[in-house]
Order: sequence, then structure tokens, then C-alpha cells
Amino acid sequence: MSERTERTAGTAEPATSVDSATEVFVAHRNLLFTVAYEMLGSAADAEDVLQETWLRWVDVDTATVREQRAYLVRIVTRQALDRLRALGRRKESYVGPWLPEPLLTTPDVAEDVELAESVSMAMLLVLETLAPTERAVFVLREVFGLGYDEIADAVGKSPAAVRQLAYRARAHVAARRPRGVASPDETRAALLAFQRAVETGDLQNLLDVLAPDVVALSDGGGVRHALPRPVSGAENVARLLAAGWWKRDAERSVELVQVNGGPGLLVRVDGEVDGVLAVRVEGGCVTGAYHVRNPEKLSHVDHETALSR
Repeated sequence: MSERTERTAGTAEPATSVDSATEVFVAHRNLLFTVAYEMLGSAADAEDVLQETWLRWVDVDTATVREQRAYLVRIVTRQALDRLRALGRRKESYVGPWLPEPLLTTPDVAEDVELAESVSMAMLLVLETLAPTERAVFVLREVFGLGYDEIADAVGKSPAAVRQLAYRARAHVAARRPRGVASPDETRAALLAFQRAVETGDLQNLLDVLAPDVVALSDGGGVRHALPRPVSGAENVARLLAAGWWKRDAERSVELVQVNGGPGLLVRVDGEVDGVLAVRVEGGCVTGAYHVRNPEKLSHVDHETALSR
């Protein structure tokens, strides 16, 4: 079925048709945004994809569409794939390490363990290692549970080819995905200890809460100071956080927030958002710290973003 239907030249779209299309689109908007965001790792690009999807959807005779959700997912997937390929070229010239654009998420995202893991900073970085079509297949199959026929229609491959892509992507992700998910109590205790240690710059307290193999990454986009490469090891990360990140020459505040379905800190300097630090907690210790300071990636941290699947 074509995404765009023919309309009689010179005739306006009936208001009732546009209203109906709008109602359906709004009903599925959170789902469509989540699909686009998981494929792109960029909220700004996901919003652009949604706009492009809407422009195509409003031109469709919705009365002829049997499965509206599947149809919309197909449109958004195709648009996201096009954008993902362009985004890959942009990343080649990106200044410094690239991290996904962080989102402040609603409490229900954290309650959905599978959704929370799929949008976590750690998982989005794993998805970055997949080829575009593999990433689309993995997201649609493993996160949203679409059938192979539906996915084949969305990515322009045969069902047999999609099965092979899904198998390869699943194995690739399994070898690289985070080890496990901490309980909410473990996560909160570790994050509170981490927050106190960062605020005070206490080296020993940081060492107590950091896993031996912790990794810290930061993204300034060439606009703000950031680490030029990942830093690993508890002692190295602790010294970095204690001496370099928490400065005494400005009025700073640190707020506990939900970032991409997991624990995080929203950092303000003189009342203005300076960055977001997403934290990965496993076994009661911080195993990953993802610090985003690029101003272009902080537009979605002044409000909560609803995600769904």
C-alpha cells in the first residue's frame, strides 16, 4: 500500500478527514516518537521525523487503512532510516565523543523495565554499533514486538532477510549490552551516594560507589569542555569527578531526575542548565556515567517526555 494517495486536483481535504487523521496520529504519537528516538538517539531528529510522518499521514485516506498503528510505524521507520543514514554522516565530523540526546522521562517509563533498558544511554550506545537497517529491525522486533512481515514492509526487505537481520542484531547486542538491571532501591541508594560524593568532591566516597570497571564519557559537541575520550577505572573516574567536574567558582546545583528511564543528575550553573549526567547502576555500584553538556542536546531536559511501546 502506498504511503501517499492520489487526490483530485483543485479539491481541498475535507475537515472531517483531517480531524480523523489528527486524532489517530495523536493517539499513537508517543509510540511513534519512541520508535524514532530509539532508532536515532536524537530527540530533535525524532521530532523532525514525526513532522515528516504527519505530512505523509494527513495525505492518506485513513478509511482505506486497516491497521493504522502498523501503517504509521511503517512511515516513521522509513523516515527514521533515511534520517539515520544522514545522521551517520554528520557524526563523522562531530567534535569529540558523541552521546545520545538525553530525555527527562516520566515515572512510568522506569516502571516498564524493558522499555527503560531500551532507551537507556548504555543501550542506545550499543545500538549505535549496528548498521541502520539492523538497528531498525532490532528496535521493531525486540522492543515493540512487531512481526517479521510488518518489519519487512517497513524496511523494504523480505521476511526471510528480516529474520537473518534480527538474528545478527540480537547476537550483536547480546554480546555488548549492559550486564543487568539493579532494583529501584539499589539504584536510588547508589545514586544518592553518588550525588553526595560529587557535591562534596569526596574522593573516598566516590571510590566507594564506583564499580572497579566504571566508564565515564562526556559530550560537549566542541562547544563546551568535555572529555576527549572515555575514562575508565574507579580511581581515574573518581579523581576526574572530584577535581575537574565540580568547581567551586560558580553556584551549582544538582537535582535527582529520571534520565532515559534510569537515574540521573540535572546540573545547573547559576540557575541555567549546564548538563545532564545519566548513571548506570549495577550491583549497587555506578558502572557508567554519561555526561552531556552540548547545549544543542539539552532542549528536552526542561520537561518530561512521554514514551510508550
